[in-house]
Amino acid sequence: MLVIIAIIGILASLLLPAIAAAKVHAQKTQARVQISDLVNDIQKYDSDYSRMPISTNAQAAAVNGQFTYGGIFQTPNNTWPQTPLPANYYPSNNEVIAILMDITNTTVTPANANHQKNPQQTLYLNAKMSGWDPSQGGKPKPGVGNDLIYRDPWGNPYVITLDLNDDNSCKDPFYSLSAVSKENNSTGYNGLVNPSDSTGNSDDFRFHGNAMVWSAGPDGKIDPGNPANSGVNKDNILSWQ
Repeated sequence: MLVIIAIIGILASLLLPAIAAAKVHAQKTQARVQISDLVNDIQKYDSDYSRMPISTNAQAAAVNGQFTYGGIFQTPNNTWPQTPLPANYYPSNNEVIAILMDITNTTVTPANANHQKNPQQTLYLNAKMSGWDPSQGGKPKPGVGNDLIYRDPWGNPYVITLDLNDDNSCKDPFYSLSAVSKENNSTGYNGLVNPSDSTGNSDDFRFHGNAMVWSAGPDGKIDPGNPANSGVNKDNILSWQ
């Protein structure tokens, strides 16, 4: 009996890591699908309305034709972002989700009150509602919570950067950093480029497109001082990857 128990214990110790790895792989695949769907739905909205799915307040707060709906992430030394960017207005992605899902619940966000940003009442995004209520505390659940924030399979908000001036260029506050995206002078990782600095030393790396969506991955962490392909940044899941 003891021998059998020992064998079962050995088999379990061998299987558990494989099961855990398979689960993470499945979650990564799910995140990639959700990110791809988000980008496609944003572009469908833009095609229909000739504008991005963004609130009036966010449009007014945009800097240089860019706006990022982000979140708070852990870094090795602190959190990102440490202060709101742009100043005084830094919402999470619930405004975009309310518009794409044609949700008019003004107690959460007034972004799409009376269908003002989606007058055709088109359901662009068909995301799972998690039912998670931030007032109840605990770890956020994947999917769209009662706060209308769309979270990845690990419970962290998707980050969405939108091009608002139709120059087909997106500058995400995190991936624009030279320390994160510089690979070889102005050439960045995963196809990003720095159009303003041939040395790539300035924080101006951009994506050629009108939308960037990304997840902080299984660990939910990012590092603004580390390259995109290493450390805690390595497992991030990017729409432009």
